[in-house]
Amino acid sequence: MKRDTSAMPVHPQVQGFLDLLRATNLPPYEQSTLQQARERMDMLAMLESPAEPVAVVRNERILGPGGELPIRIYAPQESSHSPALLYFHGGGWVIGSLESHDRLCRALCNAAHCVVISVDYRLAPEHKFPAAADDCEAAFHYVYKHAADLGIDPARIAVGGDSAGGNLAAVVTLRTRASGGATPAAQVLLYPATDHRHDTPSRRDFSDGYLLTDAAMRWFSGHYLRSAADGHHPDASPAAAASLTGLPPAFILTAEYDPLRDEGEAYAERLQQAGVPVILRRCEGMIHGFLQLTQMVPAARPAIDEVAEWLRTTLSQTTTSHHV
Repeated sequence: MKRDTSAMPVHPQVQGFLDLLRATNLPPYEQSTLQQARERMDMLAMLESPAEPVAVVRNERILGPGGELPIRIYAPQESSHSPALLYFHGGGWVIGSLESHDRLCRALCNAAHCVVISVDYRLAPEHKFPAAADDCEAAFHYVYKHAADLGIDPARIAVGGDSAGGNLAAVVTLRTRASGGATPAAQVLLYPATDHRHDTPSRRDFSDGYLLTDAAMRWFSGHYLRSAADGHHPDASPAAAASLTGLPPAFILTAEYDPLRDEGEAYAERLQQAGVPVILRRCEGMIHGFLQLTQMVPAARPAIDEVAEWLRTTLSQTTTSHHV
């Protein structure tokens, strides 16, 4: 994929955020301790606007492969047989939490008029690959099995996530297809990491200066993967899957100035070639992680609304025929 030489400049609101971030003199992720990196994501979340009110928000714990697995449930109203989005937060499989993505989950819940269930999967390096994927798949099966108790329709459960969470959402769709059991009705992949194996033009063109750097991605992958060989496994790199046929409809959002842009768009192209309905949206002038910056980057909000509209429409058209 060649670089688009007609690219617009970074959006002025994004540039203002980047200037503010540089003024903090925070060390880059790859030069940080785990604690510093995790506190940095929490700090960025605190810069955002007050959280949107949601009718129902509650924390629960379910049984996961490694023990108790915290989840947070958001509902726009007391629900019964509602569509749902099972959400996996970003953070390079190393950082991020229910708190870091609370505002985004609230916004998606209200805008999509669906239940959102956020999953606090185990993080690396304390829990290496495939622990996060195992947790996310287990969460999907739990939500499907207990849909009635959760007030949701088992035929209308989408999976989604941003960055590493988008990677995990894609992995869950592949794993559930292979298992022959219940499968998600849709997948929402927001600037996803889809391939640990290859260099891309966007990795080179935007390797530094746009919040997420190539060095940081290598740092995250180094913490997550047990060895370089793991990066060739479809459970780590969905793009390594031999076939993408039979997967649910996808909305894939990328950002123009994002090292991960090209791998997300290449994954969308492969899905399309496999006959999967795909909406691919590149957000011009934006950077990785911009959906969590709506206070400082108000221009990000329309993208959230577009994702939510697609999710609402897609799940309204889903029937039990998509599931077994």
